[in-house]
Amino acid sequence: MIRILLALLLLAGTLRPAAAQTLYMPRDIQRAYDKGTRSPDGRPSAKYWQNRARYDITVQAAPPARDIRGRETITYFNNSPDTLKQVVMRLIMNIHRPGAARDSDANPDYLTDGLVIDTFKVNGQGRPAPFADGGTARSLPLARPLAPRDSVKFSIAWHFPLSIESGREGVIDPNTFFLAYFYPRLAVYDDYAGWDRLPFVDSKEFYNDFNDYRLSVQVPANYIVWATGTLQNPGQVLQKAAAKRLKQSFTSDKVIHVATAADLAKKSITAQKPTNTWVWTANDISDVTVGISNGYVWDAASVIVDAKAKRRASMQAAFADSTANFHQSVKFGQYALGWFSDPKNWPGVAYPFPKMTAFQGFADMEYPMMLNDSPQKDPKFGQFVQDHEIVHTYFPFYMGINESRFAYMDEGWATTFERLINTSQNGAAYADDFYKKFRVSRWINDRNSAQDLPIITPSSEPARRLRQQRLRQASLSYFALKDMLGDVLFKKCLHTFMADWHGKHPIPWDYFNSFTTTSGQNLNWFFQNWFFTNNYIDLAVGPVSGTSVTVQNIGGFAVPFDMAVEYADGTKATLHQSPAIWQANQKQAVVTVPKAVKTVSLQGGIFMDANEKDNTWAQR
Repeated sequence: MIRILLALLLLAGTLRPAAAQTLYMPRDIQRAYDKGTRSPDGRPSAKYWQNRARYDITVQAAPPARDIRGRETITYFNNSPDTLKQVVMRLIMNIHRPGAARDSDANPDYLTDGLVIDTFKVNGQGRPAPFADGGTARSLPLARPLAPRDSVKFSIAWHFPLSIESGREGVIDPNTFFLAYFYPRLAVYDDYAGWDRLPFVDSKEFYNDFNDYRLSVQVPANYIVWATGTLQNPGQVLQKAAAKRLKQSFTSDKVIHVATAADLAKKSITAQKPTNTWVWTANDISDVTVGISNGYVWDAASVIVDAKAKRRASMQAAFADSTANFHQSVKFGQYALGWFSDPKNWPGVAYPFPKMTAFQGFADMEYPMMLNDSPQKDPKFGQFVQDHEIVHTYFPFYMGINESRFAYMDEGWATTFERLINTSQNGAAYADDFYKKFRVSRWINDRNSAQDLPIITPSSEPARRLRQQRLRQASLSYFALKDMLGDVLFKKCLHTFMADWHGKHPIPWDYFNSFTTTSGQNLNWFFQNWFFTNNYIDLAVGPVSGTSVTVQNIGGFAVPFDMAVEYADGTKATLHQSPAIWQANQKQAVVTVPKAVKTVSLQGGIFMDANEKDNTWAQR
């Protein structure tokens, strides 16, 4: 109750009248707050609810044949207060169908017949196979409405041809497949938008509930399977020596070669039965993916991710033996899992899952406990890509971000953490230069008006290139807020937000309210400045008079900066200014210095300036 009252006071501006400001809130979001499912203190309220499901999936694959067949049961639990007369199912493989809506052109090798439903039952009752018209999100009326606290069971058999062109999923080589988004699933039904009906158009990402999975993958002998979750039957699918090496890796700091190229040639890894069924389980997680190959080697080790509990996480890699940078993948992954988990670092939250697997593919894409990363000639860049995908564990897999609408909530944080771990690996100068060149430069130097759309613009609206700019801006906003609050308070706010929304579906306003409440400051002015305006970064030295230096904020963003000054007596100093300098007046600020100045230079660091020509002043 104290926290809620504090939040109300802060949001009303009574603690800091000069900062009082109400953030724009769309009507669907406002309705959720009006209903009380989300609290003004930034936490899920006692009325917050979230639906979930239990999936039991069996999938069959026999490379090089691209025919993927599966069957599944989905038990869907309605925890909402609403009676559901229909459900929405996602059939993401239909993105490969000719004529499907997508954000980019499709090559012939990308196109397939899409996903075909063979049989379909609801609570044991057969129905004509639905969704023959294709589409990636389809409504299904229920013969018996699903009441609150009730459940419904779907039994589905399906098949689809895996696309030859591999991206986020597809054929890696004739004997190596990566399966992602391959099974029919229930869309999210939430407290602010109801059913998530946004079609998948191959550039946006995903929004899933937290579910329980049992996944059985049937493949021929000598094919190894890597998947989300914990392998339940290593003794049945692996030969004794390989199973022993895998088990040893779970407690080993040293990289263990579970399967080498020589092992594969001798066929000494998998059980020599015509077909092996690999069984995986994963609970309270948002998705599962699968990698299959008879030609990939297999490395594994582990690392302590929770020092107090002495809990280890397994780090594994599956890759072509000829791919040089992947031979370092496990060591790089051990470092990343340990670094991100260490309370001294960022985010400083123990890695929440039992393992992570880096699978060599083409996508540079994250999945729960899995990565699909492309090979890199530069091992340092390969490590950077892997770090970025691993830290996505926290956003959106530890916290169920709606990536389709609010991509900056997960990509922005991943981009932020990637710079921080890069600093620890390669030093601040290298990391900052890389961040500016790879993340900031393209945006700040692009004068297209669409680049200045507010970050809060739904990610489902702009084209992919413009959506990416929102992510870079969001990352810069997090760094600006970190500079203003200081590391200790910023981390306290971050940990509170993550703890409150772990396993749930936070939206931007939950982030705004949570940080405002936890910091004890009304931060609405800052969030308004960064998320709801057409600002960009452009500072200029304004009038200089005696010991007063005026700095003009032409672009408008509340950014930190260093002011390097040379005084009239020849001495020099660098004066750091946090974003708080813009709270009273976001167009200009006056910096008072101790004595008359001769020259002034504004230095933004990673906050690159759109026009650096007016960043200096010299006495004439």
